[in-house]
Amino acid sequence: METKRVLNFSAGPSMLPVEVLEKAREQMLNYGNSGMSVMEMSHRSSSYLAIFDNTKALLKKVMNIPEGYEIVFIQGGATQQFSMIPMNYLKNGKSDYAVTGAFSKKAMQEAKKFGDVRIAFDGASNQYKDIPSQEELQLDNTASYVHYCANNTIYGTEWKYVPETNGVPIICDMSSNILSKPVDVSKYGMIYAGAQKNMGIAGLGVAIIKKELLQPVPERTPVLLDYTLQIENDSMYNTPPAYAIYVLGLVLEWIDGLGGLEAMEVKNKEKAAILYDYLDSSDFYKTHSNKENRSLMNVTFVTASKELDDLFVKESIKQGMTNLKGHRSVGGIRASIYNAMPKAGVEQLVAFMKEFEERNK
Repeated sequence: METKRVLNFSAGPSMLPVEVLEKAREQMLNYGNSGMSVMEMSHRSSSYLAIFDNTKALLKKVMNIPEGYEIVFIQGGATQQFSMIPMNYLKNGKSDYAVTGAFSKKAMQEAKKFGDVRIAFDGASNQYKDIPSQEELQLDNTASYVHYCANNTIYGTEWKYVPETNGVPIICDMSSNILSKPVDVSKYGMIYAGAQKNMGIAGLGVAIIKKELLQPVPERTPVLLDYTLQIENDSMYNTPPAYAIYVLGLVLEWIDGLGGLEAMEVKNKEKAAILYDYLDSSDFYKTHSNKENRSLMNVTFVTASKELDDLFVKESIKQGMTNLKGHRSVGGIRASIYNAMPKAGVEQLVAFMKEFEERNK
């Protein structure tokens, strides 16, 4: 029986590729003739360890992760790592944070609990419409690291360059644009992300860490918050988020089969262009972010009033689209068009937007 599916524009947890869901369904009751679901497996079993090792190998292949980096699977998503990062990497008690949205602000606030945080840039005064240029970043050469969030889901902005930090390690939260395009991992001391946007399902965080960044942590550091200990135990000091790691592996297989991140970037640029081109041609809708900073993953905009925004969301649901309401902190409308969103889904959204504009302008 065919199941009717909606177009899910949620910022996370987000839609998964249908091919991934179908494969997970096929393997749900009996994975690889094991007689059990992946959900039921011991994380120490040979069947599960094969899944685990394959997922790590695929992530290394798809992201072209060079030698000298470790991959860690973390429970607690990206938010837990807001605390782990300063607990593990503050050598001299100082760090630089570029605050370009809600999550980089939260990361900065957590870091303040552990040392001296300098604000290298703060976009609050312009409602986070901007990403700073290199010249606007106020960086300290003595900082332990520079932290920024690569894509801001709430405000719809994205960094289009990797900042020059004069040798200070860069730690980047890529939760909402990881796996959307090729990334030169060698430019980063650490990349981390929550999985529930482009990588899979909620409950898993991923960290890609340059080995030379690791250092002994204070004795009082909780064991599960010690990256070195996690690496020494291959992410299995305790039971890992086993099923979420399995789903990540399925997503990586899907991306690899489509041609990798180069092909994914082409698809994502094409989808975003369809939506942004229409928004730029319309006087009815207004985008939040400045044009040069626009996110390929999260497109944020408003109509002329909150009442019309609410009506737009209400009517979009009747048209088979869901989760287009903007974040509760800013309102408006947000279309998250992650990897799994098909081009046809964006075209359907634009067709609805045109029809809605004609009726309400």
